[in-house]
Amino acid sequence: MLLNTFNFSKLKDLLATKKKILLTSHTNPDGDALGSSLAMYHFLILSGHEVNVIVPTRYPDFLAWMPGQEKILIYEKSKMLCDQLFESSDIIFSLDYNAPSRLGIASESCKKAKGIKVLIDHHIEPDTDAYNFVFSTTKTSSTSEIVYEFMQQTNPALINKTIAECIYTGILTDTGSFSYACNYESTFRIVADLYKLGIDGVSINRHVYATFSENRLRLLGYALSEKLKVISKYATAYISLSIDELNRFNYQVGDTEGLVNYALSIKGIKFAALFTERENKIRISFRSVGSFSVNSFAAKHFEGGGHKNAAGGDSFLTMDKTLEKFERLLPEYREQL
Repeated sequence: MLLNTFNFSKLKDLLATKKKILLTSHTNPDGDALGSSLAMYHFLILSGHEVNVIVPTRYPDFLAWMPGQEKILIYEKSKMLCDQLFESSDIIFSLDYNAPSRLGIASESCKKAKGIKVLIDHHIEPDTDAYNFVFSTTKTSSTSEIVYEFMQQTNPALINKTIAECIYTGILTDTGSFSYACNYESTFRIVADLYKLGIDGVSINRHVYATFSENRLRLLGYALSEKLKVISKYATAYISLSIDELNRFNYQVGDTEGLVNYALSIKGIKFAALFTERENKIRISFRSVGSFSVNSFAAKHFEGGGHKNAAGGDSFLTMDKTLEKFERLLPEYREQL
């Protein structure tokens, strides 16, 4: 399925000869980060390039089944090697993030790199000045979908089952198993193409959504029974979890994935948030339905951003002060909610 949202001809020309390529994705990588990166990794390897993949921090265990994940370098564990790759690569791809700052601890290395920089992303407000090539649109389910279009325009014969599994994982996870951000005909046409290539969607869904540890499931139960607060007059609900509470359930990366959506699933709720305490900050996930923009809310009040209905942010206040601030802001948005 050729979408023709972008013209990738200049990028195709750039890749006509063997290059040393570095693929990067954002801090706290999710299914679309890994899906787009690993799909591109396999495609570019088959195209004859030398390819490396870097993410700043660990990815969740429920993505550890993905083909090629063992090739991923984690910056916080291999800083020296990763810095060398930033310095020596001919082309650096930024996949599923809109600005170098989203690389967190690896952002300065990316900014200093001399290679040609290519952005492929679906978040709003891309930092176009930071890149030589920008392929960005919010009118798609995921970055993986844009990567698929790139492959279709470049060499569709190389798209195999392994690549299809990666693309499908990116689409599946960034749409919450096709429950949001997927009102596009192109998304389902691509998924049909992926099934033709032999993917097992049921198996992938189980890998992603049905391999919880006992501790993760108990954390979910605790969060919903003890830490869920509903503020009906502002159509808002939120969950907050301290470091001590996370440690009580032996928290692992990815254990709170999707938790905020439970708060949003309550009838009448239009705005939901999840506050999780980290070592030196409070990490916040925002979700909304309808016209309320959590991207704008996160950018204005919590140094964050993302999509209209799904965004993230940070607070450097205590948990109590952060929750006070959040609740204090709600009356300002009453008419929008």
